[in-house]
Amino acid sequence: MEELRAEQIEALEVFGDYNKRLIKSMKNIIPELEGSRKKDTDDYLEGIIKGINWEVGILNGTMTLINEKEERLQKEEINKSIQKLSEALGGRKDNEIAQALKETLPVFEKFGEIAETVLKEEKTKS
Repeated sequence: MEELRAEQIEALEVFGDYNKRLIKSMKNIIPELEGSRKKDTDDYLEGIIKGINWEVGILNGTMTLINEKEERLQKEEINKSIQKLSEALGGRKDNEIAQALKETLPVFEKFGEIAETVLKEEKTKS
């Protein structure tokens, strides 16, 4: 049990740094999708989507730690946000993808805040 907890804490530490970069990338690509497309926009978007999937995986694996004291993160919130983004990606319309990313952005910002809070609580324990 303690080993799992240690792995979850380590995952949230890595998640925190990565999340900041992912949010920055999401903010950077929105204007590109709204009309300022560049040669590498598709590759950039693909990398962002891989990052989103990675973060969702980390959150799924750390949900018990995140929600240990109180329900801070609801799986439905994650699923709703990802589903909308997935639909926009499937439609392949830049403006719809940009809109879905704008709506998804606050969810990922919240993820980062929650991870930070959980890590601070864990550090005060030790």
